[in-house]
Amino acid sequence: MRQDLALSAEPDENELRQLVETVLAEARKRGVDQAEAVASHDIGISVTARLGDVESLEYTNDRGIGITVYKGLRKGSASTSDFRPAALCEAVEKACSFANHTAVDECSGLADAELMAVGDLPDLDLKHTWNLTAEKAIEMAIACEDAARSFDSRITNSEGATVSSNNGSRAYGNSHGFLQSLAKTSHSVSCIVIGDDEEGMQRDYWYSAARDEQGLESIQKIGETAARRTVSRLGARKIDTVKAPILFAPEIARGFIGHAIGAISGGAQYRRSSFLLDAAGEQIFPTFIQLQERPHIPKAMASAAFDGDGVATKNRDIVTDGVLQGYIMGSYSARQLGLATTGNAGGTHNLIVSANASDQAEIIASMKCGLFVHELIGQGVNGVTGDYSRGAVGYWIEDGEIAYPVHEVTIAGNLRDLYQRISAVGNDQDLRGGIRCGSILVDEMTIAGT
Repeated sequence: MRQDLALSAEPDENELRQLVETVLAEARKRGVDQAEAVASHDIGISVTARLGDVESLEYTNDRGIGITVYKGLRKGSASTSDFRPAALCEAVEKACSFANHTAVDECSGLADAELMAVGDLPDLDLKHTWNLTAEKAIEMAIACEDAARSFDSRITNSEGATVSSNNGSRAYGNSHGFLQSLAKTSHSVSCIVIGDDEEGMQRDYWYSAARDEQGLESIQKIGETAARRTVSRLGARKIDTVKAPILFAPEIARGFIGHAIGAISGGAQYRRSSFLLDAAGEQIFPTFIQLQERPHIPKAMASAAFDGDGVATKNRDIVTDGVLQGYIMGSYSARQLGLATTGNAGGTHNLIVSANASDQAEIIASMKCGLFVHELIGQGVNGVTGDYSRGAVGYWIEDGEIAYPVHEVTIAGNLRDLYQRISAVGNDQDLRGGIRCGSILVDEMTIAGT
């Protein structure tokens, strides 16, 4: 295997900033009222091993620049992956041309200049380059899968183990004179295996993700956890239709909370397409729940010093004692609503859901019965009405203990009601994504079985 497949190249932040300056200068020459540009460069490697051999080996080296111009209240955008001067000029020319033909939009334009993230930005410690060679990635992927396959004789097949690393940089600037860049890395290891016994086959997975490879779980642990989860699902049963408590595992719970985040986004609000429409000031969760945004956590997966508009990010309490304090907005959606941006153009930054319980084991021990959900299937969530219906796989709980695995059921309810029915949030937070949430217990949902 050739050593030149090592992830040793580094995106050049200075080059990206210079490219942004170049296209902004070209836009100014063409007499636009406002302009903004973003340049990015991502370098990555990904290896998947299956049944002890390499199934795929991918090296990516993607870069691009986008320019948006505003002429009056008309907007035009263009992008290119060609960084040659002629190509950059052509992209600006196209953006300006498009702006001559788009509709007038009273809410278009840059975020206000006084909101830009200026001065010394916080060091968020997001870049930890992993000099990962293809040989090392292959060795790790095979070892991870081997750990899973050797864990139990009932592990009979595999969908593979994957080791990935990405090193990226992004620069954003606009005609306010704002120009900043951000460098970050992300690394992950995952494993999916299949188990088999006389009652049929089951599959499950596990993964670890971090900014710094030192923060990844061990290869052995990832493989063994995937295998343990798979074996525990063997002999899964169907159950009768019933109303009972539902306990969401942390990796599932963050998605459950994520539906609320989508509903309070500025876009959903101004389009009038949200089950939490005009809900600011309302009690949408129980009083013990606090939902906080903390953008500056070092090494966190969703940390950022500025948003997609260049607006400085800051700590914010989105839900206090269960009451929604406001929406999640970039400058455009804020103008549509007649409000101020919250620094969320492009999304949220490290949402933390407060806990009122100890760990998952304590919550399970407190349950007389119910379903512990480990996996959800399908996309049955209506963001307008809040109706929620998802296929589910998990474990039935009896008298505070896991009794047996369950499959082929559907859990259902309306999110407005389900959020009020949350009775416990564990302190076992999943830190692998942008929503940091522990296990969530909803005291009653409909479980549709046989």
